[in-house]
Amino acid sequence: MSKDKEQQTRQEAKIDGLLTEKGIKVKAKQRVEELKTKGYGINENGELLLNFYEALHLVDRGLLEVKDEKGEKIGFQELLQISEKADENAWAKYMVYRDLRSRGYVVREGFGTNIDFRVYERGEYGKDTAKYLVLTLQEGKPITLEELNQIVRQCQSLKKELIVAVMSRRGEIVYYSVSQLTLPSPSV
Repeated sequence: MSKDKEQQTRQEAKIDGLLTEKGIKVKAKQRVEELKTKGYGINENGELLLNFYEALHLVDRGLLEVKDEKGEKIGFQELLQISEKADENAWAKYMVYRDLRSRGYVVREGFGTNIDFRVYERGEYGKDTAKYLVLTLQEGKPITLEELNQIVRQCQSLKKELIVAVMSRRGEIVYYSVSQLTLPSPSV
């Protein structure tokens, strides 16, 4: 297939999304089901609400076209600026989300204190619960040991593995598995 025809087919197949305060709404029923089976969005009254990082990922891949309430198209950069107003860590979350998706993982919104994502093993989405919980950090923006300890305990109580995703100033992402080490008390 020629590049022009491929690009034309891709444009025709774009999903239409509407910008809201909470994210991007997709109304087309067929598209809602298609995205849900791939682990995108939250079902709201038969419509799908995409988080900003999910929408950024789909816009970047050329699969989603976002419009505001006036019907004007919103590009990637403008959508990123809007998402950064809602969350100052939006760029780092998007970069981690994109990286994990590109590696074949299904990534869903996190829960609780500081957990950004739930990550499912390849092929396990819909069959099993998420194996990993991901905390996104940026180089140069530290968290306290108390905060990290609280997050580790939360993950352990849920029987999940904590992964800390650190985005460097150059946009590279390094993943660290974090767990609590409990040393036995010394015998007297």
